[in-house]
Amino acid sequence: MNDIEMRPLGNSGLKVAPLALGGNVFGWTADQETSFRILDAFVDSGGTMIDTADVYSAWVPGHVGGESETVIGEWLKRDQSKRERVVIATKVGFMAGLKPESIATTCDESLRRLGIDAIDLYYQHKDDESVPLADSLGAFENLRKAGKIRATGLSNFSAERVEEALKVCREHGYNRPDALQNWYNLVERGKYEGALQDATVSSGLSQFPYYSLANGFLTGKYRSENDLQKSPRGLRNVEYVKSDSGQRVLTALDEIAAETGAGLATVALAWLKMQPGVTAPIASATSVGQLSELVAALRLELAPAQLARLTQASD
Repeated sequence: MNDIEMRPLGNSGLKVAPLALGGNVFGWTADQETSFRILDAFVDSGGTMIDTADVYSAWVPGHVGGESETVIGEWLKRDQSKRERVVIATKVGFMAGLKPESIATTCDESLRRLGIDAIDLYYQHKDDESVPLADSLGAFENLRKAGKIRATGLSNFSAERVEEALKVCREHGYNRPDALQNWYNLVERGKYEGALQDATVSSGLSQFPYYSLANGFLTGKYRSENDLQKSPRGLRNVEYVKSDSGQRVLTALDEIAAETGAGLATVALAWLKMQPGVTAPIASATSVGQLSELVAALRLELAPAQLARLTQASD
């Protein structure tokens, strides 16, 4: 798959293809066998990065978290050669916070579930201001020195806190973070563009946006209020459906999909991967059929005029 552009993951020395597979659905809306097929198809299509978290999917009745990591671990166990082909990212802090002792214990649990010796990219899943950054980042530095993680990421951090984290790392001699993960898509640009994007670009960090397809709105599935009943997450799209900008974006996506022969999701992800600071959008699939439209974004390169048309439609 050498026709796919490989992008550096910050200063970590790792490189990834420009689309990451979200693991939030594994062991939840995609059972184990379906998850295996999705993972196989993703890697066979040239994808390299798998994104999960210890909290996936603790929100489901009867689940406790770790279900997604367990599925990925079982997939790797079935074919050990896949480990050399993927970059695995997971996260800590959503359930137990970021106290150093909690980080150390939770990392060991994630390693056990994943069945790997080292996590390639380990995120602080959300900012925990009750714990000094020197302490939480120091715990990550200890994990790196112990060979348990290779790179550090920050998820759901403000630009101000990203800058503070970088300063703490400089002052304490820690390896600095290589990656950020924040909410960003074609219809919700304000959550990233501005100070956070500036911090990403100026510091040479890799941004991995989540909610890349805006709860499915950017697939074209929800075009009117009547469509919102199509799935449990449909009602989350009511603001997009009702907004003029949301409808302008769908029109522009339709036009460019017709010009390129690509699906709407493919076009939306292709726009996102070309935004400053973005290394790879994150998107998840519950079937191999759904995945095919996502992985097509690995190779789709939009023309400058097409990128500009989508940007203008979403202003």
